[in-house]
Amino acid sequence: MMTNLPENRHPRSLLSEISDLFTGFPSWTGVRPGLGQGHLIRLEDEVQDGHYLVRAEIPGVDPAKDVAITVANGLLTIKAERSEKKEVNGRSEFSYGTFVRTLSLPAGANEADIKASYDKGILTVDVAVPQQAAPTERRVPIETAS
Repeated sequence: MMTNLPENRHPRSLLSEISDLFTGFPSWTGVRPGLGQGHLIRLEDEVQDGHYLVRAEIPGVDPAKDVAITVANGLLTIKAERSEKKEVNGRSEFSYGTFVRTLSLPAGANEADIKASYDKGILTVDVAVPQQAAPTERRVPIETAS
């Protein structure tokens, strides 16, 4: 579920804009997977009762050892490392890799009030977003030269 949230805007490099062409996530979506950083984490996000909730699908990881959540300058980054060995009928198969996802936090998000939990392969990140007054609109007069 994608939301229409105001996001904190930050200057982006030309390289970031070019990476959008390859990732399929243009800058206006607020999704920044990171060029060359790993596989994309599948997630959903929503604002509910003054909280920005992000649910990321990361099965097969130990959240205490394999998952890092960082926040800086209005950006939330989730990074996971997975290394899994499966044995079936005498064969073993490894599944491993780095998974990463960076999102713009909604305007007014409290970067100091973030909680995370992990249950059955789903990581939930909860960011407090204080209630904001509705944006006001005003018409700006245009002066003409005489």
